[in-house]
Amino acid sequence: MTASTHAAHLAQLNVATLRHPFDDPRVAPFVEMLEPVNAAADSAPGFVWRLVEEGAADATGLRPAGEDVIVNLSVWETQEALWDFAYRSGHLEVMRRRREWFERHVEAHLVLWWVPAGHVPTVDEALERLADLQAHGPSPRAFTFASSYTAAEAATEAGAEAVQHLQAAPPPQPEAIN
Repeated sequence: MTASTHAAHLAQLNVATLRHPFDDPRVAPFVEMLEPVNAAADSAPGFVWRLVEEGAADATGLRPAGEDVIVNLSVWETQEALWDFAYRSGHLEVMRRRREWFERHVEAHLVLWWVPAGHVPTVDEALERLADLQAHGPSPRAFTFASSYTAAEAATEAGAEAVQHLQAAPPPQPEAIN
């Protein structure tokens, strides 16, 4: 991970369902773009971390969301840094051609959420955030570029959830004195 002065970073997960097996020649143009796009991400301003399969250069071999679903999980210093990389770099070419390689998703396939600086999200955490977005819509806990929240809003929401959890818990019972 790169060093940062931000107290919170933006985590993102996106999933894509392959139209063809990963080793199919029809997917080859996407595979050929992986290395340069990942290198561009790694050196992009505001980049912090991305999921990489152990012993590999990327995460395309990991299939936690299904055999035909690839995942992309990364952390960025700010939402603007992620937006600039996704829509103002060579990554945009991949986005423009995504229908060649991936099915159209009916439900949310991208989720954003704030994490404390230095936290590396797990794939399970990321998939849970995506499920939350799909089930409940955007919130400070799980959102999209179109329905974004600030890190402060997410922290306020997390604090409110913690208070609700404490209020819902039964009060501790005093220990009996023998």
